Amino acid sequence: MEAFELLLPLALILLLAKLMGLGAHKLGMPAVIGMLAAGILVGLLRYIPWAPLQEAFFGEQVKFVLDVMSKIGVVLIMFSTGLGTDLKKLRQTGVAAIVITTLGVVVPMGLGTLTAFLFFRDAGILSWLFYGAILTATSVSVTVAVLKELGKLDTKVGTSVVAAAVIDDVIGIVILSVLTGFSSGGNTGAGWDWFEPNAALVVIKIVVFFVAAIALGVLLRKLFDRMERSAPHNRRVPIISLAACFLYAYCAEKIFGVADITGAYIAGILLGGTLSETPYVESKVDTMGYLFFSPIFFSAIGMNLDFNGITPNFLAFGFVFVAMALLGKLIGCGAGAKLCKFSWHDSLRVGLGMMVRAEVVLICTEKGVAAGLVSEAVFPFVFLIILLSSVLTPILLKWSYKREETHSAKPHMPAEWGEE
Repeated sequence: MEAFELLLPLALILLLAKLMGLGAHKLGMPAVIGMLAAGILVGLLRYIPWAPLQEAFFGEQVKFVLDVMSKIGVVLIMFSTGLGTDLKKLRQTGVAAIVITTLGVVVPMGLGTLTAFLFFRDAGILSWLFYGAILTATSVSVTVAVLKELGKLDTKVGTSVVAAAVIDDVIGIVILSVLTGFSSGGNTGAGWDWFEPNAALVVIKIVVFFVAAIALGVLLRKLFDRMERSAPHNRRVPIISLAACFLYAYCAEKIFGVADITGAYIAGILLGGTLSETPYVESKVDTMGYLFFSPIFFSAIGMNLDFNGITPNFLAFGFVFVAMALLGKLIGCGAGAKLCKFSWHDSLRVGLGMMVRAEVVLICTEKGVAAGLVSEAVFPFVFLIILLSSVLTPILLKWSYKREETHSAKPHMPAEWGEE
């Protein structure tokens, strides 16, 4: 394959991803939905029986290069997510965010694991757990936009949802790292004999990774502080940041058996937060990622959606899985808020706000498929989770506030009017 032959599929993927991403955004949904739809449209070209077209879009070499670009896109997305993770928000809400997130992770993961166990008895405990781990992901960008529109972002509900989303990401990444670590040795957890003698070694490697990552991160922050003082907004800062991201991602996967996206996310957290250059670095990373690599990742998922593996049993599983994804966050986060003495209305809003999924759930699913623990046929249902949660959350959140305003606006009859 000549290098120029890759330009045609790239041109079509980027054009459709941008157009359909804008369309999804105008409809009040995440751009990722449009990018996935763009990939589905490109994937339909495989049904046109013309050899040059098939080779141009679905040849082995083209698929390999697009897969490599997709992997870079995933790493950049998680690095950007880490840069945007503001750990200061945790101190603003204290215990409430921790309780909300804990139940918001435990309940959907438990429901997802139970669903996988009931439908796939022979898959093994690691597979069941990975299906559950997929449902722990959340993305509150849609929720934040709705609360900002309603003027409720700085309320107790708004701050709790944003802070809980931060902890949710961290816990989700840790769970993903542990499951990936256990599966990296070829162990799929068949049956219940998944805790092999090397399990302790896996745990030790994961702990060592986080310790080493934090230690190196402290040194990098000092280096960045010095560079910021000597040359603020210099291009060397985002370049070295990207180098650190790729180094963390490589070492996580290659040396410690932890997912590369974990390394990228941890690098983002360590280089973000309090650094004054963080917005500048984040803008550069977003420009490169969301301009080129990320659309390729999302479109590639759409192109490769596999409907052949959807048997009647898997179809039933898929719809139950979608229901558990929505109910898990609603019940778990809502119950957490209620335990923290939120009102019933506010508890419902917290549950609704944490229900939304976007790019992270796709990344977790992709990691499960790559590890051989999750069937590729689950992707259409994950897409459905993103679509339904993105559509239902704004509608139900606005309805909950409108209903409260309607009740408060009703004239109250004086008590003496009801007396005989």
